[in-house]
Amino acid sequence: MILWQGVLILLGMFAVTFGVRFVLFARADKVVMPTFIEKALKFVPVAVLTAIITPMILMPNQQVDFTLSNPWLLGALAAFVVGIWRQQPLLTILVGVLFFFVAKYGISL
Repeated sequence: MILWQGVLILLGMFAVTFGVRFVLFARADKVVMPTFIEKALKFVPVAVLTAIITPMILMPNQQVDFTLSNPWLLGALAAFVVGIWRQQPLLTILVGVLFFFVAKYGISL
């Protein structure tokens, strides 16, 4: 691919991406959504993150693994318990990552 062809492709991708988003966001302040939709949209990030992470936790080797030898599951369970107990996101992440690495690599602290 020649340099100018790459530049043209990048500019075309920019124009399409910007055009679609500009059309949607330019009139966003004039759109009024019902209250129940606004409440429902607050759950979208959690639902998307759960849909991405759950297969990784429960199926690390392309098959369901509920054993204690699954480091992903151990890290997730530890993070869940700390998240419910302390409700501090940074602590929850640190504990989950720590449990994952200890379970996966046997790191002794």
